[in-house]
Amino acid sequence: MKITCVIPARFSSSRFPGKPLSDIWGHPMVWWVYQRCMRASGVDEVLVATDDRRIEDICKKYDMKCTLTDGDCPTGVDRAAEVAAKTDSNVYLLVQGDEPCIETKFIEKMCAIIRNDTDVSYVRTFRTAIHNPVDVVNMTVIKIVTAKDNSVLFASRSPIPYPKGNVSFCYYKSVGIYAYPREILLQYPKFSKGVLELAEDHDFMRLLENGVMIKAFPVDSETISVDTLKDLERVKEVLKNDEFACKKC
Repeated sequence: MKITCVIPARFSSSRFPGKPLSDIWGHPMVWWVYQRCMRASGVDEVLVATDDRRIEDICKKYDMKCTLTDGDCPTGVDRAAEVAAKTDSNVYLLVQGDEPCIETKFIEKMCAIIRNDTDVSYVRTFRTAIHNPVDVVNMTVIKIVTAKDNSVLFASRSPIPYPKGNVSFCYYKSVGIYAYPREILLQYPKFSKGVLELAEDHDFMRLLENGVMIKAFPVDSETISVDTLKDLERVKEVLKNDEFACKKC
């Protein structure tokens, strides 16, 4: 079972242009994510997938393995699918390039889940309880609702479910680690966009609308997705005493 870790990194973000190169204590954001992936046992290969020469140049500067992908890839999953078409891993771990606080232990945990259950018929991810009430109503934070077997029923930018009958419900958000079996990843660009994906603008919905099961296993994580400059300041505060902050490149 070969596992490749892919970090999609797009320069032209509509909300935050140049986000992967944002400086965090002397290092670009994508560097922080790469370091955590490299430290994870169970990962056979780590690479950055980008469509931008500026990101490629930074990867070369920091000795990070990088591959250029088509500039027309609409999502990070499409970018990873292009990587999968050129390589031969069994499973591709997509680790979001905008989560520099992602914990190595969860990458290792996902690798262990994959190696203990080699079923390649579904996509795996993690979910974690939302502790900051702001994140419940933040449209950039994807909320996940699952069945008792951890299969994802729906993913939304809205607070779901609506707390009509019980206000003590615990909301969950997605953690930026996604394990795609190669065959599912290769099929992804061929899947048609449905009304739910068009409404939510999130790739989970394309999988669900095309009959692909996703399982979101619960973990206790405080990872922060960087979608705005305010998020970047939150991340800097979290990482200011991190062991990598003083690491010389």
